[in-house]
Amino acid sequence: MRILIVEDDAGLREVMSRVLSEESYQVDEAADGEEGLYFAQTGVYDALVIDIMLPELDGISLIRQIREKMMDVPAIFVTAKDSVDARVEGLNAGADDYLVKPFALEELLARVRALFRRNRGIDTEMTLRYGPLVLANHEAIVEGQHVNLSAREYALLEYLVLHKGQILTREQIFNRVWGIDTEAVGSVVDLYVHYLRKKLSAFGLDRHIRTIRSVGYTLREE
Repeated sequence: MRILIVEDDAGLREVMSRVLSEESYQVDEAADGEEGLYFAQTGVYDALVIDIMLPELDGISLIRQIREKMMDVPAIFVTAKDSVDARVEGLNAGADDYLVKPFALEELLARVRALFRRNRGIDTEMTLRYGPLVLANHEAIVEGQHVNLSAREYALLEYLVLHKGQILTREQIFNRVWGIDTEAVGSVVDLYVHYLRKKLSAFGLDRHIRTIRSVGYTLREE
């Protein structure tokens, strides 16, 4: 699961990022609203955590622009404003939840988990199944045998399984698995698909990953 944090307080942003990363979420960070909008438009995220009082572009304007572009990624506002009017304004603008500063980091984690369950029907501790393949707790198992995957290979396989039957562009895969803030280049997608196919070949699953010429890849329906 990939989360974008848009927060101008560097200390708070770093703490939130660390805590979410420790829970195995992939986290990108933006320090102002304009940067946050760029990340949201060019990346693939499962959730947004947005401060309302942001430089360049405030959080209310940010979420409105995101929603105007028909992006339905769930979002939590974090803010020091605790009035009913402020909460109503944020929710009406397109946020799904509201967290008032100062807050316990355990509450942030709980609200993120609840957001996934409520808005996407996804359990953050879910088990994914694809034929004989089981993905759970960052482990891939086929008929009782562990598939030795790196963290990046696992993230790639998880993304393919979550979107089986869909054609995913190389850009979508790159943004989801590697993120915006990376020194990697787009060609790394082809390299890791090669790695993944090689490791799945022992189980006869490599042929299920189809190459869509000049576009990307798809994991065929079971």
